[in-house]
Amino acid sequence: MLRDVMGKTFRLLGYTIQYGCIAHCAFEYLGGIVVCSGPSMEPTIQNSDIVFSENLSRHFYCIQKGDIVIAKSPNDPKSNICKRVIGLEGDKVCISSPSDFRKSHSYVPKGHVWLEGDNLRNSTDSRCYGPVPYGLIRGRICFKIWPLNDFGFLRASPNGHRFLND
Repeated sequence: MLRDVMGKTFRLLGYTIQYGCIAHCAFEYLGGIVVCSGPSMEPTIQNSDIVFSENLSRHFYCIQKGDIVIAKSPNDPKSNICKRVIGLEGDKVCISSPSDFRKSHSYVPKGHVWLEGDNLRNSTDSRCYGPVPYGLIRGRICFKIWPLNDFGFLRASPNGHRFLND
């Protein structure tokens, strides 16, 4: 009887470990659901919106200008940030705030991206902490899940003028 109980316990433990590994790989490599907080991506993503983030793009280096990504915060590795990719390595980007009279530019270094929130006046982003290493990107947001009346793919950046073609 003890052997029977031990056998069932170890089988259950084995299945639990197997399914745990499958779940980990699915969330690490395929994607997951993310609840966004903060005003930096308004009006595209509101506080408490729920989005789906896919992770394959970062593994295959398919992140493009205009994509909205989830990344580890360069200032606080325990928290994630949600920002739009404005520049990729080698791109010329405007590093000044929208209210600055004199505009200044810089180039994104190799292995980095330039991230900005859509709400430029209320966003802590690359204009504050500089280019973000590509390795800090966790995933690319594909579409909004909640609220249901906003379900679907995300709209283009309201700051399209910030994308430079040089």
